[in-house]
Amino acid sequence: MWPYDEAMTSGGDVLRVAVCQMNPTVGDLQGNMALASAALAQAEEADADVAVMPEMAITGYPPEDLVLRSGFVADSRATVEKFATQTSRCAAVVGFADGDPSPERTVADRAVIDDDDGPGSNSGVWNALAVCAGGRVVGTYYKRHLPNYAVFDELRYFQRGDDPLTLYEIGGVAVGVTVCEDSWIPDGPVSRLAAAGARVVVNVNGSPFRAGKQSVREQVISDRVAEAGVPVLYANLVGGQDELVFDGGSFVVSPSQQGPQVTARCERFAERVEVIDIELPSPREATSEASVVVVSTRSSRQRDRLAAPLAEPLSESAEQWRALELATRDYVHKSGFSDVCVGLSGGVDSSITATIAADALGAGHVHGVLMPSRYSSGHSIADAEALAANLGIDTRTFAIEGVHAAFTELLSGDSAAPGNLGDLTDQNLQSRIRGVLLMALANEHGWLVLTTGNKSEAAVGYSTLYGDTAGAYAVIKDVWKLTVYELCRWRNAQGAAVIPESVLDKVPSAELRPDQRDDQSLPPYEVLDPILQAYVEGDLGVAEIVEAGLGDLELVQQVCGLVDVAEFKRRQTPIGARVSNKAFGRDRRMPIVNRYRA
Repeated sequence: MWPYDEAMTSGGDVLRVAVCQMNPTVGDLQGNMALASAALAQAEEADADVAVMPEMAITGYPPEDLVLRSGFVADSRATVEKFATQTSRCAAVVGFADGDPSPERTVADRAVIDDDDGPGSNSGVWNALAVCAGGRVVGTYYKRHLPNYAVFDELRYFQRGDDPLTLYEIGGVAVGVTVCEDSWIPDGPVSRLAAAGARVVVNVNGSPFRAGKQSVREQVISDRVAEAGVPVLYANLVGGQDELVFDGGSFVVSPSQQGPQVTARCERFAERVEVIDIELPSPREATSEASVVVVSTRSSRQRDRLAAPLAEPLSESAEQWRALELATRDYVHKSGFSDVCVGLSGGVDSSITATIAADALGAGHVHGVLMPSRYSSGHSIADAEALAANLGIDTRTFAIEGVHAAFTELLSGDSAAPGNLGDLTDQNLQSRIRGVLLMALANEHGWLVLTTGNKSEAAVGYSTLYGDTAGAYAVIKDVWKLTVYELCRWRNAQGAAVIPESVLDKVPSAELRPDQRDDQSLPPYEVLDPILQAYVEGDLGVAEIVEAGLGDLELVQQVCGLVDVAEFKRRQTPIGARVSNKAFGRDRRMPIVNRYRA
């Protein structure tokens, strides 16, 4: 622990806070420090009292097994100490990993859980927050409540903080600091800090996006403000990290006579440094004890009161589109690439994938590949070409008939009927030929391949391993088929329509055999998607789904059976951005060999 300077001076009625919505990259300690330094400079320029940076801003979040390396944790702490030397009057609050994961401590040791709500002392690493000012780190806070549900695995990595409560006097104001999950606990750290005399509580977060999450966050923080009676600043990460995307949307909730009110809200899905004047309640007599660290004193000059940013809430379609766009951009760029290629079939899935990619990366960095077969309809080729023209992306065409015929002839000697392949074999063969072509182009040009499968198809296994699943990133992996249509129509309404109406009007088809339609193999998506949502996201069993009126017993058993047997496929497909409340992969983890049937 760093030494504390214990003292207290009188405060004012406003704290000027620079909320820094940073987009760090996991493991890029120096790059992340540079982002923090740039944000601090903006805060200093705006005469802020404190710059607040998100959870794990120095390490990137989630750092996963990197924190099991003692060298990484030591470098994280050293980076924070170096960053702290840049602070002067304006304080900074920044997240990092702290501790000592000794080599002899095994993963099993770190998973030991005590009788309370966190792991035992063998963890050795904390999800930490550093308070920096005057050129040094003046204090740390260790996250007390460690989430271990949905996409979170913090009990695997971190030790629960149990250090004594500390208030930091910043700009003459007693400030309490907390990390993410700590603010979700009723009568927890936020209320305890207020009882100890905090006039405002800062909560830093690495809260990943899912549809509708922002309103949930604001309600939770409103509940804490109602309990504590002091404003709470919620500062969040922004950016994509593997399957997760962080949406920013930092905000302030303040008490009022009408109850807690959102008094400031930052733009979502955007890196920003927003300077906010938080109006504070009058000091109250403390009902519990806490140490006090003097961080900085208020400037003697008068400051004009700033108008608080209050970004409008986004519609569900708007937030999902922006999440997919940001996740795609960051996955490509943070992986060291600039360009992608997409197989364009003229269908809705490839159309939305190419459009998201063009919005994310710019049209000049997206390459459409048309690969018509003997079964491809003229309208599908025309639709693909029209989409590419509307987006302004590069295209190239490789007719696969010759390759298809050569493979068919080569394999016909092993066929039950010489000269012909089984229907399913022939369909999968075409998909795999296309996958080979896309990967070859990616190798040749240094591109990443974006796959185009949606969540409905992934759920029931309506895909070909090493064919349409071949690629680096699955843009709409967590988007149901019906939602794909909703997003396409939303995007077309944002200006000039780019996705041809004919794409949205046609009957879905893989076009791998004559006159093929998806509804010949699957129930209509209007029937299929609600069953899948209930089974995959709602964790309902067959009987419960039937009771809910979503289908008869035979249909529901068929659909749920398809989901169960397709687990082996999903484990071998590329990652994609999580936008629902339960995505395949980090969220939904089912055994591949599994004979239980609900």
